[in-house]
This record gives sequence, structure tokens and C-alpha cells, in this order.
Amino acid sequence: MIQDIAPSIYNNEYVPRQPQDEDYVFIFNGRTILCRVENERIICPKVKEIGAANLQFLFVINESSDYLFFGEDAPQIDGYSYENVSILRRIQPKLLCFAGMTAFHLYTWYSNNKYCGRCGSRTIVYDKERAMKCPDCGNIIYPRISPAVIVAITNGEKIVMTRYAGREYKGRSLVAGFCEIGETLEDTVKREVMEEVGLSVKNIRYYKSQPWGFDGGLLMGFYCDLDGSDKIKLEEDELAIAEWVDRKDITDEHKHLSLTEEMIMRFRAGLE
Repeated sequence: MIQDIAPSIYNNEYVPRQPQDEDYVFIFNGRTILCRVENERIICPKVKEIGAANLQFLFVINESSDYLFFGEDAPQIDGYSYENVSILRRIQPKLLCFAGMTAFHLYTWYSNNKYCGRCGSRTIVYDKERAMKCPDCGNIIYPRISPAVIVAITNGEKIVMTRYAGREYKGRSLVAGFCEIGETLEDTVKREVMEEVGLSVKNIRYYKSQPWGFDGGLLMGFYCDLDGSDKIKLEEDELAIAEWVDRKDITDEHKHLSLTEEMIMRFRAGLE
């Protein structure tokens, strides 16, 4: 999956460092990222190209620090252009894709918390840990991580595959949804399955998790078995398609980038 960058090591300990010329800078403008694409490889600017001003420390990968451009206006750099962040899903190298996705998660959080939700004052970057702090009322705001489930509903040799309605991503997917307050993960699985495709499930089994910075989420994958009727009742506001697909008909379009893709390919191989 996109976060599997071994033998490289991701270190998210918040210990800001002095920017070095060869460190990467992630520059976003809404849902676009400043980059250059060469031979299906993504290249992001370095400190020596943008300068050390207006940079916010993000994390360290191996011995190199990554930074977020923290200025008010998104800059232009010759040779680079703003591309939709979804480009990170299909471009190499994988290490930079993971870093960019994680940087986007933090960019979104920083952007959404420029003002205190308690008193409305302008916040500042907290110097003791990764957080924003209100200098007036003392409110401390930590990065938001939204838990969500990815659900592979199986019935013998078949699995429910879906396609989102009204979203940029047009590939096949699985039933998915965010956890609500007061729910267990298992309750979320049952509720989302019933809401989106009108099915009941049993034998819910946890598989694996994945950070997903494009939506600020932490995805948790589950396999489960159909319990009762296999008649799908499509929630058209969420999904354009939901259908039972035989494992032998699953194509190679799923390449283990995301948790969803890995779960689909595991079902195809009979490893669920």
C-alpha cells in the first residue's frame, strides 16, 4: 500500500529542524499540489528553489526533513505547475507519494484551524508539540484523524464492488464510510452496509488499517459474510454502481496502492 515505504523510515516526531537546501517543500493550493511530472515520476520543489521563509516542519523520512509552505499566497515556480492531489495515487516514487499524501492531510488541518473554534481569535503554531494554540483563550487544537471502515462483503465466490457517485475517483471500490459518535467499528460496518447497499452481514473480520491523508482518514478494513438476501438496494446519493462480482472476473486494475485495492486482490486470490 502507499504507506509501505520500507526500507525507508517515516518519523513523525514533532522536532522542528532548520531547513536544508535538499529538503522537500510541499506547496498546496486547495486540492492541488505544485509539482513537475517527468516520465511518470513526480518531482516536488526543494528548499533551495523556494527559500527557507514561510516553511512549517512536517516530518522526517530517513534523514531528510519535509516542509509545508505556510505563506498566505500559493507561489509559482518556473518548471512546476499545480496538479490535482489525486496525481499522487498514480505517480512514482512511492515514498514521495506517501509523503505528499500525509503533507496534504496536515495542510488541510492547518488551513481549517487558522482561527480558534472556541473564541474566534487567530491561532498560532504551538511550539511544544504538533498543535495550533489560541493565544487568547489557551485552546489547543490537535490534528484531526477521522476513522472510517472499508468493507468487503462476500458471498461464496462473489464480492460486492461499488463505484462512487459524483466523485473524481471513478475506479471500482468497496462499501465504505466514516464512524459515527458512539459506534464501534463493527456497528459502523453493519450500518454502512445496510445504508449503502441494503444488505445484512455477519462474521465481521478485521483485516488491516491504512492512513489516508487525501480525506484526513484512518481506514480500517473488514471482511464480512452476507447474512440473508443478496438483493442489493442501492443508495444512489452515495453510489453509482453496486454489484456482485465473481472473483474470476476481477481484473488487474487493482494494484495494492490502497487498502481497498489490496482487499479486492486478496479476495481474487482466495486469501480473504
